[in-house]
Amino acid sequence: MTDVAILTPDPADATHAGAWQQVLERLRTALAGADIGATPTPWTAHVDDPGALQKHPLVLPLLAWGYHHDHARWLRACAAWEHAGVPLANPASVLAWNSDKAYLDQLAHRGIAIPPTTWVDAVTPEALAAAFDATGAEQLIVKPSVSGGAWKTRRVRRGDAFEAIEDGTGAVMLQPYLSTIETAGETSLLYFGGTLSHVVNKTPVAGDFRIQVQYGGVYTPLAQAPAGALALAERTLAAIDAPLLYARIDMVPDHDGRWLLMEAELIEPDFYLGADPQAGAGFGRAVRERLQQG
Repeated sequence: MTDVAILTPDPADATHAGAWQQVLERLRTALAGADIGATPTPWTAHVDDPGALQKHPLVLPLLAWGYHHDHARWLRACAAWEHAGVPLANPASVLAWNSDKAYLDQLAHRGIAIPPTTWVDAVTPEALAAAFDATGAEQLIVKPSVSGGAWKTRRVRRGDAFEAIEDGTGAVMLQPYLSTIETAGETSLLYFGGTLSHVVNKTPVAGDFRIQVQYGGVYTPLAQAPAGALALAERTLAAIDAPLLYARIDMVPDHDGRWLLMEAELIEPDFYLGADPQAGAGFGRAVRERLQQG
């Protein structure tokens, strides 16, 4: 059995204690079907000395949760891994690029449809007022440019007290709130080795906008991707133009039914293997094929 490494959270970060081990077991089960074993190792143990990672034929950053809490260290690690030639999938350059949501602006300039987005260095009353006026929206989504799992993401209504939302998160993206998330939900397309594996729709609980399971989001497998969603996902992957082992493309329809990219998750996405009809077999095959490529 070939053994690969899976990067895990910083042991000093108790936020994910217990949760990542459960996901690791699901990943191990999927990999075992392709005769592949998996050794967990904290990403923070290899920031300045990637030597131990170079001993593995492949390194998967699939559980490097919490990197956004120390983004500078994450970028330093990605640079060190790339310089040392660590066999990462996805590539270290992609892991750095994808860790700041400013990548969405780059994709928008390559023709990918995203919600109208204002990028600001910090949340100020003036920035919020300008975004409300520019979009005509009554509600905005305020999201740190470097974040994960809806961390410090909030919905702001026109006229809300500024003190209620200011928390010093630094660079921020402001987007009109798309109420279609409440009815149509967010649709995710999962790709392994460039091939569509499965599709999942995620809806929030009543009164919320966050679709993550920790906030009560409900995940529903779809037999196939809506045509517009599939087309956007394929265009997004082409625009990224990188040798991706895996990708999760998240999108929502706007009020006119046009699909908009919300995220291209290329670092440590949940694969929703419980909703995968193949139970992760496609992921295992993709990893095996990557190993065979050397």
